[in-house]
Amino acid sequence: MGMIMFAAMVLLLMLGFPMMIPLTIGALIGFYMMFDGFGQMGTFIQQMLGGIRPAALIAVPMFILAADIMTRGQSANRLINMVMAFIGHIKGGLAVSTAASCTLFGAVSGSTQATVVAVGSPLRPKMLEAGYKDSFALALIINSSDIAFLIPPSIGMIIYGVISGTSIGELFIAGIGPGLLILTLFSLYCIAYAYINKVPTEPKSTWKERLNSVQQALWPLGFPVIIVGGIYGGIFSPTEAAAVCVLYAVLLEFVVFRSLKMADIYRIAKSTGLITAVVFILVAVGNGFSWIISFAQIPQAVLGAVGISEMNGAGVLITIAVAFFIACMFVDPIVVILVLTPIFTPAIAATGLDPVLVGVLITLMVAVGSATPPFGCDIFTAIAIFKRPYWEVIRGTPPFVFMLIMATALIIIFPQIALFLRDLAYPS
Repeated sequence: MGMIMFAAMVLLLMLGFPMMIPLTIGALIGFYMMFDGFGQMGTFIQQMLGGIRPAALIAVPMFILAADIMTRGQSANRLINMVMAFIGHIKGGLAVSTAASCTLFGAVSGSTQATVVAVGSPLRPKMLEAGYKDSFALALIINSSDIAFLIPPSIGMIIYGVISGTSIGELFIAGIGPGLLILTLFSLYCIAYAYINKVPTEPKSTWKERLNSVQQALWPLGFPVIIVGGIYGGIFSPTEAAAVCVLYAVLLEFVVFRSLKMADIYRIAKSTGLITAVVFILVAVGNGFSWIISFAQIPQAVLGAVGISEMNGAGVLITIAVAFFIACMFVDPIVVILVLTPIFTPAIAATGLDPVLVGVLITLMVAVGSATPPFGCDIFTAIAIFKRPYWEVIRGTPPFVFMLIMATALIIIFPQIALFLRDLAYPS
């Protein structure tokens, strides 16, 4: 049964159907074979509705809406200008500023694709003017957006937390260390690239210009304060933090900056509604799909085939990393989290692995896979935004993928990279 389900999904994907169609058809095939027809279809529908019932999922459309408002307003540019004012003049400073801006915007959006748009649109032309190759600029933007998947808030972590029952607050703070590690690796590579290719430096900003950029960015910098400070200060939950972020974004862009008008609300709401609808359909169908494969004991068969029951904790982590990385090279990250997480849950519990560490690793790997050929979703976002051919977009990605894999290895070897801040915020 499992082979037929997955074969149908692969066939539909190859025919070009959007991911929700193969996932739905695969689940329905499994349901039909398991129950000899659709007579008990109500059970499957209940499972689908159960997938979108958790209150924590309310945070997803909230963060999507806040990111959309900020991207269309001035917040993103103000953050970018501040970063540029302080490090734009060093060797490779423009490239480092791009990576740092992705990290900073990730702290206010939680979306890799929103980060590609918000940071890539203004900084890619500047990098080309400064002498960087377009393949390098595109690869840097796409892969630096992965950091947005780790730095809180992270939509991927919310989905994982809901499925696995792991604390979303703990996941958020555990993502900060790995995010900063990746930023450091990317920055060192950018500096080395600039020296090797003799890229000229940008003019150095005066302290007056720097102070002015900080002043301009003070309001947008309130987003990470609200999210991190509010959650870990015990003021509100991650879901409440998302709602406060939307209110803050509206006040900032419509009242303080006056960069948006009431007429923009419909366009923003429509965009957020479409993205949210796709996410929730995937979550609902994914929950039904997971229920079917669990009922059919497919996870036990798969894990038994790879011998995961005989592995120690490190072996399980490596297996999880490889599985999620390969899957996200072909399939949407949310779907991968929905489908694969229940498969590995028994092995995670059996080996006593920290679910927060596993969640950080899974989030990192789906982010890496999203920016990796052949079908990483961030690649196609960049193709659509920058109007560049596929091969040009992926040409510069190998060094970044190597660094991301290196970061993954370091997190497996030294788990405290992810768990240090979590343990400080949530002492046992």
